[in-house]
Amino acid sequence: MADDAQLCPECSQPLKSGGLVLSKRDDDGLRVCRSVWRCADRHTWWQWADRPEEVLESCPVPELFR
Repeated sequence: MADDAQLCPECSQPLKSGGLVLSKRDDDGLRVCRSVWRCADRHTWWQWADRPEEVLESCPVPELFR
């Protein structure tokens, strides 16, 4: 595992990429991809793909990403 791997904010396990989701961003109205991340305990997080420096947000619809 790489030293720079992201860890789950809830359980500190390594996160694995779950792909990208196209969404409309409220603050600027742009359609931008969100990176989806999931840990072994199935905690699901996402963040704007063009803003990797921002913190992960809890995904409000984790059941959509199996």
